[in-house]
Amino acid sequence: MTTASPEFLEELAELEAAEDFLDYFGIAYDRNVVQVNRLHILQRYHDYLSGHGQNGGTLGYDDYHALLSRAYEDFVLSDARTEKVMRVLQKASGVAKVAVTSIGRAARP
Repeated sequence: MTTASPEFLEELAELEAAEDFLDYFGIAYDRNVVQVNRLHILQRYHDYLSGHGQNGGTLGYDDYHALLSRAYEDFVLSDARTEKVMRVLQKASGVAKVAVTSIGRAARP
């Protein structure tokens, strides 16, 4: 795994839309899939990147490419309701996240 260069990170910072990221990494995509799921794809991509960062590893171009490809493929093979990436869809399905530290405080008078 290689370290991302400052230039690479600057280039990433300039990307805005899901299509920008997919084009930058040269990932072929179906415009209809992206049009319907663009925010979900970017959120899943962010989640994948965050998960890798927690493992203490350093991410390079190949890692960013692979994780974006994986995030996009999640929505080619499935849909936003099934994947439940966004918090509103998680809540609608009964999934709620509560910080462990807040549990003890709620029980105290």
